[in-house]
Amino acid sequence: MATTMREPTFWILTALASQPRYGYSVMQQVAQLSGGAVTLQAGTLYAALDRLTAEGLVELDRDEIVDGRTRRYYRLTSDGAEALGVETERLRRSLEAATSQLAARQRFGLGPAAALRAAW
Repeated sequence: MATTMREPTFWILTALASQPRYGYSVMQQVAQLSGGAVTLQAGTLYAALDRLTAEGLVELDRDEIVDGRTRRYYRLTSDGAEALGVETERLRRSLEAATSQLAARQRFGLGPAAALRAAW
C-alpha cells in the first residue's frame, strides 16, 4: 500500500508545480492555494525542501541576490510531478467515496438530528 503524502509536502509540491519559487514565495503560494488553511513556518518549509531534494522530488533551480540576500529557487522534478499526480489521484478517489456516502446519507433522510436520534 502506498504511503499517504504529508499535507505540507503535498502543498509544497503543488506550489512548485507551475513554476520555480524561492522559500517565502512557496509559503505565500501554499497559503493562497489552501485558502489559508495551511501556513508553513520557515523551519518546516526548509526542512521539507531539504528532504524533498534528497528524495529527488525537488531540485535547486537557481540562486539570485536580491537586496544583498540570496534567494534560492526550487523547482519540481519529473519524479516530484509524478508523486504529486499519484497523491492527487488518491485524494480524488477519497473525495468521490466521501461524496458518494454523504449523498447516500441524504437519500435516506439522515440529517444531523436524525443521526443523533438513531444513536440513542
